[in-house]
Amino acid sequence: MSTSFMNSVIAQQPKVVTNVTNLIKSDVSNANVELENKTVNYFDKAKGYLVYPIISNESKNENSNDTFPAVIMIHENKGLNDNIKNMANLLARNGYVVLAVDLFNGEVTTNQNRSSELTQYVRANQDIATANLKSAVKYASLLPSVNPKKIVSLGWCFGGGQSLQLALNSQDHPLAATVIYYGRLVTEKGVLANIKWPVLGIFGDQDRSISVDTVKAFELSLNSNGITNEIYIYKGVGHAFANPSGENYAPKETQDAWQKTLSFLHKYVSS
Repeated sequence: MSTSFMNSVIAQQPKVVTNVTNLIKSDVSNANVELENKTVNYFDKAKGYLVYPIISNESKNENSNDTFPAVIMIHENKGLNDNIKNMANLLARNGYVVLAVDLFNGEVTTNQNRSSELTQYVRANQDIATANLKSAVKYASLLPSVNPKKIVSLGWCFGGGQSLQLALNSQDHPLAATVIYYGRLVTEKGVLANIKWPVLGIFGDQDRSISVDTVKAFELSLNSNGITNEIYIYKGVGHAFANPSGENYAPKETQDAWQKTLSFLHKYVSS
């Protein structure tokens, strides 16, 4: 890795939270994978959390192609907090370079009113958010450890909707896959036709923000466009069921959804 790149980053040590602890228990095979994590300036003043597996000299000798797929990870409506950073760590241990972006200008909140203000501002200025995300894709694609043809978007809640927005605006650098956890959807067939890669959608049937009818309309439009997709609607869970800090947190469904996410990425990106 170049000296200039190393000079642009700062090491981070986020706290471990409940959600990640539970998911780690279901994936002990990668628990000992060593990681490097940094803070990087990837867009204007936005700083993201970058984490990736450390490749040993032995592994390099065994595998001449030592690049990884990359994931642009997009936070919920609370900002780039410890939970998101630890989810990035967890995914990186599965063989991905993960860049967790920041769409809130460095702000992290647990206040619902402030959270609403931040998300509304971003949505009212979607062009800036989209530029932020596209810059993250460009940044990741230029890393020597990344395969630029295998970049994925993944987000939860507010970030799920932004994951879809990135997919809809990636004609200049096509993605390899898109993952949406209960994010705001677009259902128009003509708009969704911009997507040329597989889509994974994770939802709950008790979600008052993203209705089952909307999810089914989204799935129908994907199918009508011939877009490969896997859409899962979990019974009995509501919005943000994979968020350990929320009242809708459902550990069992979260674990199953995470395994489906890993399988989806392995099928369409890693293999």
